[in-house]
Amino acid sequence: MSFPVRGQAGRREKRVRSSSVERVEVNGLEVAYERVGSGPPLVLVHGAALDSRSWRPQLDALADELTVVAWDEPGVGRSSVVPEGFGLAGFADALAGVVRHLGLGPAHLAGLSWGGTVVLECWRRHPDLVASLILMDTYAGWSGSLPADEVARRVEGVRRSLEAPAEDFDPTLPGLFGGEPSAEVVALLEEIAADVRPDTLALELGIMAATDLSDLLPEIDVPTLLVWGELDSRSTLEVARRFEADIDGSELVVVEGAGHVSNLEQPHVVNEAIREFCRRRTAGERRPRQDSNLQPTD
Repeated sequence: MSFPVRGQAGRREKRVRSSSVERVEVNGLEVAYERVGSGPPLVLVHGAALDSRSWRPQLDALADELTVVAWDEPGVGRSSVVPEGFGLAGFADALAGVVRHLGLGPAHLAGLSWGGTVVLECWRRHPDLVASLILMDTYAGWSGSLPADEVARRVEGVRRSLEAPAEDFDPTLPGLFGGEPSAEVVALLEEIAADVRPDTLALELGIMAATDLSDLLPEIDVPTLLVWGELDSRSTLEVARRFEADIDGSELVVVEGAGHVSNLEQPHVVNEAIREFCRRRTAGERRPRQDSNLQPTD
């Protein structure tokens, strides 16, 4: 099923966030996270070169009816460095460890870009902890979603970026936005970029280049929401349509005018899509709410 989202959502969102950074030891690693709100659990998994701060609009808006948790994955932000040889399974197991420690499972797991790949691996390894999947502008790994020549081009671009002098290093990947980002979003990304660890970024993107989880998609048996920026040039709508075709019963929300970080570019629209999906999953409904702003496409 496909549902476009048009313009800004009509509801005026309450901002009820009152959180502080907490830490938990998982598999020998210290993992930092923010937790706000109460209600069904929603765990947010950020993309590469980002951290939990990239979910501020969701932490602000969704805590009125959900328990919202956003982590700094291992090797990022306020979490500890990762050991040599750490891979996708390590990230997925750490995520599962946080969910277990907080007593939140089964939870709605939402992942953006690289974070969506981590969420897929977490579902594969720990299905008992997953109530539903929310996959946003993501990939089944680069090798699972992109042509080989595009994967090679991205690997070379990452190599050049990481080899640049420290003063020229820019962790911001091209094609993040569908339009001109707001000054608030630019300031937030600059704040996050100042704390990016090049070694972790190289690890994340190296894992993405080597990963192909496309065979996993037809096996997914939990409710799945796909949220994609209409103008995402990094993971295009073609990728989204393949996810939709491969995951039985999945719902696709296309966020008009948004690029790869749709949660920052059109937060009200994305928040409404997540809110409605989680409400329906909690209520056990399968069809979209009739009072939703989501309308079926042809």
